[in-house]
Amino acid sequence: MKVFRILGKSIREAFKSIFRNFSLSVASISCTTITLIIVAIALLATYNVNSITKEIEDVLTIVVFVDKKATEDEIKELSNKIYATDNVDKDNTVYNSKEKLKEDLSQDEKMKVLLDTVDENPLQATFVVKVTDVKHLTETAEKFKTYDKVANVKYGESLVNKLLRVFSIIRNGCVVAVVALILVTAFLIANTIKITIFSRRTEIGIMRLVGTSNTVIKLPFLIEGFVLGVIGSIIPILLTIYGYTFLYDYSGGNLFTELVVLVKPAEIVYSSSLVLLIVGGVVGMFGSVRAVRKFLKV
Repeated sequence: MKVFRILGKSIREAFKSIFRNFSLSVASISCTTITLIIVAIALLATYNVNSITKEIEDVLTIVVFVDKKATEDEIKELSNKIYATDNVDKDNTVYNSKEKLKEDLSQDEKMKVLLDTVDENPLQATFVVKVTDVKHLTETAEKFKTYDKVANVKYGESLVNKLLRVFSIIRNGCVVAVVALILVTAFLIANTIKITIFSRRTEIGIMRLVGTSNTVIKLPFLIEGFVLGVIGSIIPILLTIYGYTFLYDYSGGNLFTELVVLVKPAEIVYSSSLVLLIVGGVVGMFGSVRAVRKFLKV
């Protein structure tokens, strides 16, 4: 019962302090709100960038063209080399013989007529190679070029490198912005708690003299910081749920082009909202802990 009584009193003191320093509390909540809105944007952007990156990775392949003069034994030897190469996804790598390629292309009537006009099959056998790590795509493709009976290797290197670079910049930019704003918010909440501590310094001194424990003295300030952070997360959570859903419906699930498919709201808005709530509370408590440690010699 004593624990609940102390907790109840600490909660009351926390809310009294919030209203007593109303202007500073509003400033802290506003800063938290702005920070978490940017955190929400960064989270949603990161989710979508990762989803787009994964989709691109799923379709990225290296096409290895086999020398037209290669014999069956030489093709088999090359196949063994390719499948034994590091970073090759063996289960999703496919060999297409000249005959199979001709058969597939002949499904189109125009291509069939064109291919039937030549005596010898002009197509080249290929290996369509999937990699396990797209970051080493270029390195793997360059290794294939050194193998005997490889006529050419295609993998869209310039596009791949540009896309990976752009996505990396977006992710890193989001992380830097979020961390910087979280630190600013924690600093502002810490200042709010400092003023609360200063205004109650006489009361705190009496509490220490009568033997009140450090935990009982600190608890209202920690709750105050937590409450400020949680209140500051309400608007970002609402914007995340309803704003992203509106954007998704308005854009038809695509961004700028049908190639850029957005993640469905149900898959990310609720998990993102939970992250925002946790970040808000933790940032508020972090600001409180910082103030308590520095300005309360308890």
